[in-house]
Amino acid sequence: MPLTPEQQAEIDDLRASPRPTLRAVSEGMEAHLYTAYPVLDHGFVRVIDYMGDDAAITQAARVSYGKGTKAVSNDEGLIRYLMRHWHSTPFEMCEVKLHVKLPVFVARQWIRHRTANVNEYSARYSILDREFYIPRAEDLAAQSTVNNQGRGEALTGAEAERVLEYLKGDAARCYDHYEEMIGQEGQQGLARELARMNLPANIYTQWYWKVDLHNLFHFLRLRADAHAQYEIRVYAEEMCRLVKDWVPYAYAAFEDYRMGGATLSSKAIDCVRRMLKGEQVTQETSGMSKGEWREFMGVVEG
Repeated sequence: MPLTPEQQAEIDDLRASPRPTLRAVSEGMEAHLYTAYPVLDHGFVRVIDYMGDDAAITQAARVSYGKGTKAVSNDEGLIRYLMRHWHSTPFEMCEVKLHVKLPVFVARQWIRHRTANVNEYSARYSILDREFYIPRAEDLAAQSTVNNQGRGEALTGAEAERVLEYLKGDAARCYDHYEEMIGQEGQQGLARELARMNLPANIYTQWYWKVDLHNLFHFLRLRADAHAQYEIRVYAEEMCRLVKDWVPYAYAAFEDYRMGGATLSSKAIDCVRRMLKGEQVTQETSGMSKGEWREFMGVVEG
């Protein structure tokens, strides 16, 4: 189950006990506080705390840039200017702390984003629950033949059933042995810190993850992208929904300039200018490698 009865009781208690504050609040984020939004089969994302809103970004920018912002007539315009020109520090004034429940193999990919504060559930101290990520049949796919870190065609029929049986059977068997090794309460079993080594990478873990908005946007740009692995992408997509309600001006600018925009090299810009003048530009005359040209044409042709 995504939440234990104890966690749900804590959430219900917190949501039933609002407290007045003098700090700036985001009404959109207030609506999400403490609520656990399900992801995958047993995971979730929930907001524990946050600091700042769209106004905190513009406040920081105006302190930093002083008179240089007077030509910008409103907060939304200033935020778009900051995003457009890669002025990152004002976005660092906003922070969010999330409680995330996720499979271990997703956590190992996620933790590569090192610009956050993380505190993970300790399997040295506590016993992990018997909860494993088992993909839906439609999410099982063969190895891509063109991308070494991607998926190809979906598995079907007997092949998909065989893989699912392996995943379920191996996970259950490993957990049975884990329980046997640590022993029953009052028995002298193997230390938890050693017994955990036999658990599969699809078992669920939990952590608190605190990050500023600038680095959160970087995470979302990579992990909410259509090319990201599905199992981490669904977490990023749920987080996008939360951030959109938290800082709507900043998220709109991020969606426009980062998610929907593209960065062009000097060679690519030169090619665009030549094309606008009517010149027939090819990969051979572009000065780009085949890979660069393929990505460039993907941007130009859509």
